Amino acid sequence: MKIIIREGSAARNFVALIDLLHDYPDMIMFCSDDKHPDSLVLGHINQLCARAVEKGINLYKILRAACVNPVLHYKLDVGLLREGDAADFIVVKDLEKFEVLKTFINGELVAENGVSNIITSKSGIVNNFSCEKKEITDFEFPLTTSHSPLSVIEALDGQLITNRLSYEPKVSEGKIVSDIERDILKIVVVNRYNNAPVAKAFIKNFGLKQGALASSVAHDSHNIVAVGVDDESICNAVNLVIEHKGGVSFCNDDIDMIVPLPVAGLMSNEDGYKIAEQYSLIDKAVKEAGSTLGSPFMTLSFMALLVIPHLKLSDKGLFDGDHFRIL
Repeated sequence: MKIIIREGSAARNFVALIDLLHDYPDMIMFCSDDKHPDSLVLGHINQLCARAVEKGINLYKILRAACVNPVLHYKLDVGLLREGDAADFIVVKDLEKFEVLKTFINGELVAENGVSNIITSKSGIVNNFSCEKKEITDFEFPLTTSHSPLSVIEALDGQLITNRLSYEPKVSEGKIVSDIERDILKIVVVNRYNNAPVAKAFIKNFGLKQGALASSVAHDSHNIVAVGVDDESICNAVNLVIEHKGGVSFCNDDIDMIVPLPVAGLMSNEDGYKIAEQYSLIDKAVKEAGSTLGSPFMTLSFMALLVIPHLKLSDKGLFDGDHFRIL
């Protein structure tokens, strides 16, 4: 087993783990798992190398973690530049900032100065999206005696774990509703594979003041997960994802935005740089609507990941990760 130092868009552990590289250079690898396209355009593993240099770690230990350990661990047939190997390598400006100037695959220059020479071609569409559009009433949360106090998910910026909090619910006309003042917003999970009742709960720390965001990237079942300040916005954001059979969306009174992800509801079949631009715009819109999270869509995607404590929302309802049971 190896320790993988990850710097994704939502989950980051470079600061917590990087000092281990001083003493265990053979046991550590770098990773950029769950990183949004606009961040990938700026860099990934090369950024971790530069930060490790700033920390005063030996250069050859850094290069081992970035380039050698993954090849040996996974028994990959690339990357070591031994005699007879394919010429797969990068050229960097220096060994401090690790700015990538050129990328070669099989001896062919495939990218230079941040511009790809690879010809983009669209992939075919493989998908499984079988639910029908929802009504606003599908997202209502009727108050019962079991909802006082209300179990609330606490999202933590930069972390995959969540906390379990308890609050008295905000009630309007016999229904529990989002409480913008206390930043306790409704979260829902919609089964994308068949028509089923919508699972509903509440979450803290998304910070939205208006509208709703939704995503079909929702580990590990990849149902539709959404957070919003009112049922109409949530319904609109979810239906936009359903209409496109996958994507990340944001809706409020005057905005309907989506980055379609038609391949399995998880990936685009468009050019990566184009998707990076589209994602930057929708991310900006969510933050302008009040979200205080560094990466709101990536954080959202983990709120249905049941195996990571402490409280998550599945399509069957709230899940207690400590006791491994539906609440």
